[in-house]
Amino acid sequence: MARLKVPLTIVGGGLAGLSLATGLRNRGVAVSVHEAGHYPRHRVCGEFISGVERSTLETLGIAEAFEDARLHRSVVWFHGDQRIHENLLPSPAYGISRHRLDLRLVQLVERLGGEVLQGVRQPREANEGKVWAAGRIAGESPWIGLKAHFLDLPMLADLEMHVGANGYVGLAGVEDGRVNVCGLFRLDRERSGKGSALQLDYLRAGGLGALADRLSRAMPDEASFKGVSALQLGWQEPEPGLFSIGDAAAMIPPFTGNGMSMAFQSAESALDPLTAWSAGDCSWPEAVSSLQTSLRQRFSRRLGAANLLQGLLGHPLGRGLMNGLGRSGLLPFRSLLSLVRQ
Repeated sequence: MARLKVPLTIVGGGLAGLSLATGLRNRGVAVSVHEAGHYPRHRVCGEFISGVERSTLETLGIAEAFEDARLHRSVVWFHGDQRIHENLLPSPAYGISRHRLDLRLVQLVERLGGEVLQGVRQPREANEGKVWAAGRIAGESPWIGLKAHFLDLPMLADLEMHVGANGYVGLAGVEDGRVNVCGLFRLDRERSGKGSALQLDYLRAGGLGALADRLSRAMPDEASFKGVSALQLGWQEPEPGLFSIGDAAAMIPPFTGNGMSMAFQSAESALDPLTAWSAGDCSWPEAVSSLQTSLRQRFSRRLGAANLLQGLLGHPLGRGLMNGLGRSGLLPFRSLLSLVRQ
């Protein structure tokens, strides 16, 4: 029982770290979260949660944070300025901003007696009782992610996906009449502008002029604009023995709409081994091994499929194939969706 009084340290107060902290507190495990930033804050994120089971949210004890989230079903895909496919998701997805959701999760952790320390950095190192949830491991990458909220933007479906020659962008509604516009583009030093203007420049450069025109008629919230580069997609490569969850363990290509769900699912996978270690029922290396086995079993198939599809979207022949299948009504949307969900 004395072991239970020694807090686990979670480095990184994003979705994975905060939801894990909530789950651990619900099991009576002492925990502190160390976050380098401050809440509330905007993040480069699709803010579209698809593919997570309600049981996962309940296991983590965070289901109440989604009670007033928007529910999304309809999807429309564009190739360039051409509409090529429409469909419905098998089950509704949640739409909620990270600005709101992260703050709610912080309040849940603190209400349960957990500690959230803001403006605190920790080194990435493999120590007993230390969970690394501080996001992706930065490295050289050809990608840049850009995100901003827009107001007064009429939507053509609950979720819009626009594929251009230099990347893709997704649009989904969140709270307060806002639409989150988040895209992944090939880094181009010739693109210019600040805030949402940079986002529009990337869209026009990729042949998404009609979308750029729509956004230029809407009202951007420049305070919500964020950009991030050095994105390493797929499995990350942490130090041996590091207990990593969320994007620090694996980062799925954003077009899948599954990144936020994977953050919650990886936290769920971490609950049992951390609870066992806290109770003295296993060693720390055993807890790390148990987590890594669980994550591989849970995510390997979808990451492999997503990385393959990411390659197709990034190649002119692949985009042409998608365009042809979509316009002929032969795009296997449900089958492709299932590949990147399980």
